[in-house]
Amino acid sequence: MKNWKLILTATVLILIIASILFINKKKMSVAYVGGIKDVYYVKVEKAGFKDLSESFSLVGTITANNDVNIISETSGRVTAVFAKVGDYKEAGSVLFQVDDELKKAALMSSEANYEKAKKDYERFNQLYKEKSASDSQLDQAKLAYSLAEAQYIVAKRQYNDTKIKTPISGYVTARYVDVGSMVQGAPQATLVANIVDISKVKVKLNVAEKDAFSMKVNDPVSITVDVYPGKEFKGKIESISYKSDEAHTFPVEISLSNENKNPLKAGMFARVEFTSLQERKSIVIPREAIVGSIRQSRVYIVQNGIAKLRDIVTGRESGTLVEVLQGLMDGEEIIVNGQNNIVENTLVTVIK
Repeated sequence: MKNWKLILTATVLILIIASILFINKKKMSVAYVGGIKDVYYVKVEKAGFKDLSESFSLVGTITANNDVNIISETSGRVTAVFAKVGDYKEAGSVLFQVDDELKKAALMSSEANYEKAKKDYERFNQLYKEKSASDSQLDQAKLAYSLAEAQYIVAKRQYNDTKIKTPISGYVTARYVDVGSMVQGAPQATLVANIVDISKVKVKLNVAEKDAFSMKVNDPVSITVDVYPGKEFKGKIESISYKSDEAHTFPVEISLSNENKNPLKAGMFARVEFTSLQERKSIVIPREAIVGSIRQSRVYIVQNGIAKLRDIVTGRESGTLVEVLQGLMDGEEIIVNGQNNIVENTLVTVIK
């Protein structure tokens, strides 16, 4: 009898314990179609439209719009100098005068021969029309005239070369000869000066492959330099090379007008801010919400307290934000924290 009572008592205790455990389990779990799942706590953000622009900055070197080394095209002694470093010279201005005495005499002689040959040809041409001169006489007069004209052109050029001029307008940045210096012409021409045109300047830099293909010629850029804190210069992309260098970067040139108030000089460093794509409103989400890679992106959205996995197509990145091209609508709640602990159809509780 006692054994029977002990067995009955133990059975009742087991049923009571089982009931308590079942009730506790019911409190910790929620039944729904498809089974019972544990509740997970997550943080969410709403997908929404924002102004998204991709920008980046690079440091380059400012160069002159035109930088020309002036060389001598004649041989002789410098007799006069008309330029010093820092001078501004218009295109065609004489910088140096080389001894021209012999060149001038040669020019005068060739000019006289040219005038005589020209008159002889005109006279024989008239006689030929009157049938008083033969074909050979006219041909010889024409040949002499052509030779004399060629010699006159050469002598005139040689005389003009004694005046060394600048082909561009700009500032003299270097002068290498003085009065009395001997200069040589081709093939070992003497370097006499350097002229730079900084009415416009260029910023030369190299950009990575992915950046080179996101920009185009004439895109606007902003330029800043350390010597003018807070000053922003406006420029545009002048050229993008079609060939990369050994480091697989592409040379890019930025052009901008120089200012008298805040002048830029060749050789300065400049920071260029690029806006490679036009700013537009796009649906964006935090980068941390993406499950998987950018190329095969997925996110969890919350629908009626249940996590649903959604395939999306991503676009540009801007800081911690990612553009969503397909797969999400404005206002949908996406899980940004806690998604690594869940699977699809998990019941979730949103932490406010």
